[in-house]
Amino acid sequence: MATAVITLALIGLGGMVTSTEAGMAVPDWPTTFGENMFLFPFSQWVGGVFYEHSHRLLASLVGLLMLILAACIWVKNSNGHGKWLGLFWIVAGMGLVGVRTQTMFVVLASIAVLVVGYCLFRIRSSEAPLRWWAMLGYSLVLIQGVLGGLRVTMIKDQIGIVHGTTAQLFFLLICTIALVTSRHWNRLKEATSGSTAKALRPLLLAVSVIILIQLMLGASMRHQHAGLAVPDFPLAYGQLWPRMDTEFVAQANQARLDTREFKDITGNQILLHMIHRVMAAVIFCAVAYCCVATRRIAGSASVYTKWVDIWFGLVCLQGILGAATVWSNKAAEIATLHVMTGAVCLVLGGLLTIVAIRGSKARALRRTPETEVPCGLDPLLVACPSL
Repeated sequence: MATAVITLALIGLGGMVTSTEAGMAVPDWPTTFGENMFLFPFSQWVGGVFYEHSHRLLASLVGLLMLILAACIWVKNSNGHGKWLGLFWIVAGMGLVGVRTQTMFVVLASIAVLVVGYCLFRIRSSEAPLRWWAMLGYSLVLIQGVLGGLRVTMIKDQIGIVHGTTAQLFFLLICTIALVTSRHWNRLKEATSGSTAKALRPLLLAVSVIILIQLMLGASMRHQHAGLAVPDFPLAYGQLWPRMDTEFVAQANQARLDTREFKDITGNQILLHMIHRVMAAVIFCAVAYCCVATRRIAGSASVYTKWVDIWFGLVCLQGILGAATVWSNKAAEIATLHVMTGAVCLVLGGLLTIVAIRGSKARALRRTPETEVPCGLDPLLVACPSL
């Protein structure tokens, strides 16, 4: 849970980096102005350097916490040669502390991509996948760190978009591990299993995927400087749908109030911004429908209903923050809260989906013929036919 909370703070700090245009304040990586990142003098943490360097240090803390967590889970749930091989991979990341060249980081991240693929395969085939979830989380942290560094050194917005999306997925993963390892997990499985879980599973999954797509669009807007491509709300340049031709875009650039953007907006940026607004409306309607459907299927007292209502409240808050971001001329604090609330919306939808999937599987397991005890037979004999 501590790792999850600090990861949310890291996502928020990343939002501050992009909102304040501080992403390139430190132009090198893995060093900071040629010095060891962890020894960079505090007196030089000024302006955009403060946000960018703080983001790097907090990311290192998340990596350390994930390393400890993955090592604990792996050692407790593994044995034999696999135990030591996995532990070696986890500890290997510590050897990069203080390294000043990118090559070793890129090599380790490349191996981590292969490990991620193997972990996903083992998660599907393993009866006790927790250790593979932990290994997946640790490998994602390595990849995420390298993506963040390459975004700086290669100066590519596309890498920043992948970096932002991976952060959201990692946050969902670490929250899932926190839920599954909590003392409430077994009680939650009993309270949420049955036909309700099977009925809600596809709906919750679909809406969660839509939210993930929306977060990817939001990351694209931030890294392509399209957050204020449309400067008014709820209308767009005084219309329901703005013009995007060359003449109109030229007029819009002349009238812009935001002087922080170092590039003129384009018609494609206006289109991206408008798609983000349309998706927000779709998500609002979809989660509202989830509230109605959940109440109809599960009843007002159900655990699903209570949490879906909270989900809807968060989506409403997210919409208000999105509008306030435009009204405030993209104030950094409001834009950052918008990013963090979006991450929480994804996590809540994802956790609800996971609970529903687990509940529907538990129901299916109870109904299989192999688990039913024929009338008149001793349950022990059914469980152990060799007796």
